[in-house]
Amino acid sequence: MKLFGRKKNDTPARAEPELIPAERSAEWSSSLPETVEPFEKELFDRLRCSVPVIDAAIMKIIRLTGGFRVVCSDERYQEMLDGFCGSVPVGLTGKSLGCFADSFLDSLLTYGSAAGEIVTDPQGKEIEGLWNGDISRIRIAAGSSPFRRSYTVAGNDGSVKKVAHPERIVYASLTGGHSLLRGLPALSSILLRIYRCIGQNYDRAGNVRYAVTYKPSGDAGDIISSRERAVQIAREWADGMNSARYGQVKDFVAVGDVDIKVIGAENQLFDTEVPVRQLLEQIVAKLSIPPFLLGLSWSSTERMSSQQADILTSELEYYRRLLTPVLCDIGESFLCSKGIIAGCSVEWDNINLQDESVLAEARLRNAQAAEIEMRLAAGK
Repeated sequence: MKLFGRKKNDTPARAEPELIPAERSAEWSSSLPETVEPFEKELFDRLRCSVPVIDAAIMKIIRLTGGFRVVCSDERYQEMLDGFCGSVPVGLTGKSLGCFADSFLDSLLTYGSAAGEIVTDPQGKEIEGLWNGDISRIRIAAGSSPFRRSYTVAGNDGSVKKVAHPERIVYASLTGGHSLLRGLPALSSILLRIYRCIGQNYDRAGNVRYAVTYKPSGDAGDIISSRERAVQIAREWADGMNSARYGQVKDFVAVGDVDIKVIGAENQLFDTEVPVRQLLEQIVAKLSIPPFLLGLSWSSTERMSSQQADILTSELEYYRRLLTPVLCDIGESFLCSKGIIAGCSVEWDNINLQDESVLAEARLRNAQAAEIEMRLAAGK
């Protein structure tokens, strides 16, 4: 079945995705909108562009979530399913189900929701590829039943189009549909203001400037020719400074009382380490990423404790639980397009954030404890 009604022609029509592609704004600006609604997408895009530590944290979460393998309940079709997962086109440039999952999780973390489309051929029989949609233009409503969703997509001209095949749409959202970055715009605005002030201070005092003062003596000749001497001193001083650019060192020789000082040498720049660290601590706490993974050295021991590793593992497991139904739907849709009635499950790679020596020691102690329990049970 075709997604759009078209006139018949000699060349077969290609199925076009109904969702608008997700394109992150590349225009950079340090100013952030004061309100979240209705420009959430622009706000969070600009936030990731303006504060690199936020973008780095999201990319770290995507990578730490790890790889996966979609497993078919019928082993006879596992090789066919593996071939689909490894070669399915994703958008215009991507390929593989893992690439789709990365983009899907990126949208999920940044905007709080993510949507994708299973694009079929004009006859609706074969899957041609996967498409990541622009979640800011998708509206969700209840369908024919309370648990069936219907989707509408807003176009560039403001028109609204209902998605003809909602069964081809995969959707997921964080708790409440809120972005992981919710609450960070206010902190980031203060952080950007501090960095902007640091830049302005270095523009004013960081580039060394000199104050050359000529004080004429009380002689009448010096007073009369003071203007000419000041102009000559300024010209020679500028010539000496310009010669340094080309590796020439010229001495400055003057007659009379000439005083040379560095402008602002007695002043000190504000210490911004404490406020910047306090803001970054709030940002890192929201993103749940250890500081040293983001290049922040706040402690002498740059390693995670077992408690930190367990907390981060639980965060990654939560994101995996959101992605698993989406990946299973795509795998089952592929099998259904081939006329295969089978289910799918997702096997994720193990998350190993602990030190190998610590894990080995823990396994040894567990084995010793199990052996002692067996001996006690046998003695009874």
